[in-house]
Amino acid sequence: MNSHAQKVLDKALKGPVFERRVKRRNAKDSAAKYGISFGGIGVILSVLLIMFFLLYVVLPLFVPATVEKHSEFDLPGGKTETSLYYGMDEYQETALRFTESGQLFGFDVSNGQPISKEVLPLGEAQITSFSVVSEMNNVLAFGLSSGGVLIAKYAYEVSYPNDVRTITPKVLFPFGEEPISLAETSIERLSVKQNDSDLVLAYKLQGSERIAIKQFGIVESMLSDSLILEEGYSSEFESNTAVDWLLLDGSMRNLYVISKNGVTDYYDLSDLESPRLVQHVAMLKNEERLTTVRFLLGDYSLMLGTNQGNVLQWFPVRDSENNFSLQHIRDFKVGDAAIQTIAIEKARKGFVTTDTSGEFNLYHSTAERHLNSTQVTDGMAGFVTMANRANGALVETEDGRLVHYLIENHHPDVSVSSLWGKVWYEGYSEPDYVWQSSSASSDFEPKFSMTPLTFGTIKAAMYSMLFAVPIAVLAAIFTAFFMDKKTRQWIKPSVELIEALPTVILGFLAGLWLAPFMESNLPGFFSLIIIIPFGIVAFGLAWSKLPESIRLMLPVGRRAVLMIPVVIFLGWLSMQLSDPIENAFFNGDMRHWLTFTAGIDFDQRNAMVIGFAMGFALIPTIFSVTEDAIYNVPSYLVNGSLALGASGWQTLVGVVLPTASPGIFSAIMLGFGRGVGETMIVLMASGNTPLMNMNLFEGMRTLSANLAVEMPEAAVDSSHYRVLFLSGLVLFIFTFIFNTLAEVVRQRMRRKYGSL
Repeated sequence: MNSHAQKVLDKALKGPVFERRVKRRNAKDSAAKYGISFGGIGVILSVLLIMFFLLYVVLPLFVPATVEKHSEFDLPGGKTETSLYYGMDEYQETALRFTESGQLFGFDVSNGQPISKEVLPLGEAQITSFSVVSEMNNVLAFGLSSGGVLIAKYAYEVSYPNDVRTITPKVLFPFGEEPISLAETSIERLSVKQNDSDLVLAYKLQGSERIAIKQFGIVESMLSDSLILEEGYSSEFESNTAVDWLLLDGSMRNLYVISKNGVTDYYDLSDLESPRLVQHVAMLKNEERLTTVRFLLGDYSLMLGTNQGNVLQWFPVRDSENNFSLQHIRDFKVGDAAIQTIAIEKARKGFVTTDTSGEFNLYHSTAERHLNSTQVTDGMAGFVTMANRANGALVETEDGRLVHYLIENHHPDVSVSSLWGKVWYEGYSEPDYVWQSSSASSDFEPKFSMTPLTFGTIKAAMYSMLFAVPIAVLAAIFTAFFMDKKTRQWIKPSVELIEALPTVILGFLAGLWLAPFMESNLPGFFSLIIIIPFGIVAFGLAWSKLPESIRLMLPVGRRAVLMIPVVIFLGWLSMQLSDPIENAFFNGDMRHWLTFTAGIDFDQRNAMVIGFAMGFALIPTIFSVTEDAIYNVPSYLVNGSLALGASGWQTLVGVVLPTASPGIFSAIMLGFGRGVGETMIVLMASGNTPLMNMNLFEGMRTLSANLAVEMPEAAVDSSHYRVLFLSGLVLFIFTFIFNTLAEVVRQRMRRKYGSL
């Protein structure tokens, strides 16, 4: 280096200008360093915050109920009166006690102070039997010694004297104060049910072994708002067992005659004039005896309390021949003391028990959850009733006290077993995985099984990957390794441009065009799998037989362009062959053949549609990452392989694919991750039916689509709302686990093939 050059170099590397340049560069380096670090940490924190928020919303689902004692006072009316029933207003301010002498005591729940007192219009008669007509509508029935039945309905009158809310219990008589006359002797056992048009009574008279059924039509009076009963069908039959409990279900078609030893006669009352004995069954084992029996909400499930501290749930189950029979569904082991009383929640499938040891226990039947256990008294805990909103309870004790409890029990209907295991729901023939979150009926049993949604998510992703992976990976291999550079420069962006298509458009097209088109050309779509591969091979062979002068007219790297019209033609040919194939092999209707000959259910919006539509959406992601991984294999490895005499295919299989395998695997996992999280295509083209089978011709419901469908309708902080957040958490964990596994595999593959 001459002296002049040395002076210029020294001047450039020294002095204030150089120092300012160095400072600017150092400042930029520091900014980049801390900016990237801050951004990375911010992303990690954001992901963690999302996870913690999901956990914050989900965790209350599994918090046990709390039961807190609010007040305790002497029994209104005294303990000499035997309680028949309690009612409590929805604010838990006032309550009403019915006694066997026909007296009604209204009282303040906070201190037991009397508010009102009434007497049922019994005349000279005495109450000899009692039945709850409707727990939801507060309707009760009293069987009398005179052979009549009095129907009463309790309610609460709200007034605001001096701007203070005052609730006063009152009793109404929807069919008048005159009892319904049924017989001349006292009614020993009674069960009454009512709907909008009918009133049905099942009863047994004292000293008789016969059970009578009587139906009345309910007609609204034209002169007033009162209801008139018109006598209709009636029948009676001899009971084959002791009648300790007589229970008519909510449909008024099933009657149960139950004895204390658990022997039950199940009668079908579809034809009221000729009741039919369906089943004679023993519900208990060994020396166990029944102590209390009642219906769960909806008057379908029988809840049986025994002297050994067990609660058994039974309900009718339909078999394959459409015949019903009582089945034992589940057990609840409360303790060793005899069950004294069972009370039910009026809006959910929950219930509470009291027993002779003085314990109060809170359960949910469907979720099979024991939610709380509280010691009420050292003696026996007797009659118990639940508040309308299941947020309180009144418990009567053996020593004449009434205890009021406040209950916090927001999500009893969710448990690990109900979310992921098979559950035997009312009306189902066997335990099953079911998602059905809402219904028009208040008797509905929420079904929050996550299993069919998770299964549907995996099913949709797998079928779409079966379509996308072979096309995307093979296309990427050809584009990156065999195609010339100029053609690659417009092929690659063209494929990647597909990713810009909104998935809602793809879902719209799949649901409204592809699904019906595929249904009408089903054989043609299956023939695509055979015709296109064989057609491409046949075209390749034909091309190789052409004169070299013709073949050299198009460079090797651009010959793939010739396949575009070939593939279009082969696709058109497949559709044209659809009708001939259908006529030749499927009697002119492949869908009918699948359903009635092969026994395969077929829905128009099915997994095959999802495979094509969502697979089309996944192709650009998998193609782009795979193509980059193959294209970026060092050229010296490829050239070295070719120099050693390997052919292009040998180089691809032996050098390029192993070296690029971590990137190819990452591409496939990225595609799978997008398939798992895809919402709109599945939402619009899958039928959204939460099924548990791999049938290609049936739809599914995925976790993400379920969130999109049901989140707008979910009440904030409800069980449904939190379970939907749980499905989001499941998606989050699912993606995290698969991405972690993918990264572990990718790193191992990189270490294995990195030395090439």
